[in-house]
Amino acid sequence: MHLFPTPRAGVVTGHRAWHPCLVNLADSAFLRACHRRPVPHTPVWYMRQAGRSLPEYHKVRAGVPMLTACATPDLIVEITMQPVRRLGVDAAVFFSDIVVPLKAIGIDLDIKPGVGPVVADPIRDAKGIDALRPLEPGDVPYVTEAVQALTGELGATPLIGFAGAPFTLGSYLIEGGPSKNHDRTKAMMYGAPELWHALMDRLTGIVLEHLRIQVAAGASAVQLFDSWVGAVAPDDYREFILPYTRRIFEGVTGVPRIHFGVGTGELLGVLGEAGPDVVGVDWRVPLDEAARRVGPGKALQGNLDPAILLAPWEVVERKAREVLRRGEAAEGHVFNLGHGVLPSTDPDQLKRLTDLVHEHTPTG
Repeated sequence: MHLFPTPRAGVVTGHRAWHPCLVNLADSAFLRACHRRPVPHTPVWYMRQAGRSLPEYHKVRAGVPMLTACATPDLIVEITMQPVRRLGVDAAVFFSDIVVPLKAIGIDLDIKPGVGPVVADPIRDAKGIDALRPLEPGDVPYVTEAVQALTGELGATPLIGFAGAPFTLGSYLIEGGPSKNHDRTKAMMYGAPELWHALMDRLTGIVLEHLRIQVAAGASAVQLFDSWVGAVAPDDYREFILPYTRRIFEGVTGVPRIHFGVGTGELLGVLGEAGPDVVGVDWRVPLDEAARRVGPGKALQGNLDPAILLAPWEVVERKAREVLRRGEAAEGHVFNLGHGVLPSTDPDQLKRLTDLVHEHTPTG
């Protein structure tokens, strides 16, 4: 039995049922760029575009806890659609949270405003790991329902599904919440490797199934967020993390796969080794240098510093054009921020930025 509220009957009435023959997404600029094919303009979407910077988001979320919103199909659809309507981005990103599958399998956690995910009983031994049962489609019916509704609403606009990567989910579970240094996480990784690998194995199965559920329902691409993986060194990534991210990317087929982490400048090459089609780059490494580090055969996504959007438009325009220029070094480029949209961002700035990016035609 899943732990979220049962979706209300009829919440997606009026949405067209999805059918793969209804629309042809192959010509979308976003999917073409992911596949390193020529595009009519540089495609753009924004991490956290569906959320805190939009007044319409605050209106529909008023009084609704985050995890309740993530389990209510009509809210998922509405919030996912809001930035597509307002900004005209080239892809929608499924409104959810990386801890949704953990909550769905019975982990006692909550998302506390101003803090983030908080786990009631952190996992630090074999007994805790054994409590991580496999995720099944019946645990997250609201995900399937919302994805199917969204693909009907979006038409020719691709929908990006997503999940948190095993390292980041594992860190939340071990630490009990957000952590600056990931002390307990690294202590398990280095000091109790058998426990670490058992935890990563369980989480990999959960993450992989969560992504497969979204793809089966109609998602056109997926992104694996490894928000905290920049805390580890490249050799440690290869030993303790790479086998699991590689398994996830090998297990998701038929759609472009994006891999993104924060503070991962030294990990860009090994992130590419995990097997994604697109490597997301935060704002710390210029895209031409990122292309060199990642190597051939990958598209890049990124990487304007989100804080730049708080500056005057002339600064935003100059910095965005620099990102676009450096992005020419990549075999395919999806414009994005180097992390999520900040809550204080003016939506009008995002709209102007979207229009600016759409004016750019790659020369490669």
